[in-house]
Amino acid sequence: MDLSGLRAKASSLAAGMAAADHSPDSQLSQTRHRAALVASWHIAPGSTVLELGCGQGDMTAVLAEAAGPEGRVVAVDVAEPSYGAPVTLGESAARLAAGPLGPRIDFRFGTDVLDPSVDYPENTFDHVVLAHCSWYFESLRQLRDTLARVRPWARQLWFTEWDLTPASGDQLAHLLAVLIQGQTEAVGAHGQGNVRTPFSRETLLRLLPEAGWTPDSSRSVDTEELQDGDWEIAASLALAGTEERLATLPEPVRQFILSQTDVLRAIAKPHDNRALAAYTVTAH
Repeated sequence: MDLSGLRAKASSLAAGMAAADHSPDSQLSQTRHRAALVASWHIAPGSTVLELGCGQGDMTAVLAEAAGPEGRVVAVDVAEPSYGAPVTLGESAARLAAGPLGPRIDFRFGTDVLDPSVDYPENTFDHVVLAHCSWYFESLRQLRDTLARVRPWARQLWFTEWDLTPASGDQLAHLLAVLIQGQTEAVGAHGQGNVRTPFSRETLLRLLPEAGWTPDSSRSVDTEELQDGDWEIAASLALAGTEERLATLPEPVRQFILSQTDVLRAIAKPHDNRALAAYTVTAH
């Protein structure tokens, strides 16, 4: 489906998401972003797609729309259906399952593709997708092993993540918020946030061949509509106020995190902070 076709359906797709009941504008911007991505990937009607890190199904819905009635999306996430707020993964999946896209989607929560019991024949899927989920991984090794595990199952990889390289000064607050959370995770103070293992686009391009994938192309993606910069800034400021979690850090690291948080407070706006750009990579 072309860009105009998917973008035209973004409003109806967003309205079908359970999170739209709480934040309709945010849901619409998230769906539009994913519609633009999927349209650029040229996923043909009837395609079979394996989506890793599906979360609440923001990308799943768009993939199912692109795949059409004859297509199939297997949407996998290691989290349990009870995870998430104000809408859980299970509640969001149930809403999608009850709608017109439901027959095209197979949600599998609490599923780790590194578990030997999870297996598919070679080339079961036309595409495997990881979209804005790779920073959730516990380590780059876990991400590499996951990419290697799914390599025989799919012909093509579509990968999208935030780009750590800021294009302008007004993206620095989002970058600093990401780095604060990443440093905290790296020294063992683990949380449940969106950012656990942030890495650069260049790191991904070095990692893909190690996992058996050959990168084809890479390009930047505009994220001007998205509110993720505000969300990550709020998460980092909340982290600085969590004494129990900070107390587990070595004292030099704790002071470093607190100093960075002081800088974040100084440069972040109350709202409408500009998000970092994203990038998308295709590989075979």
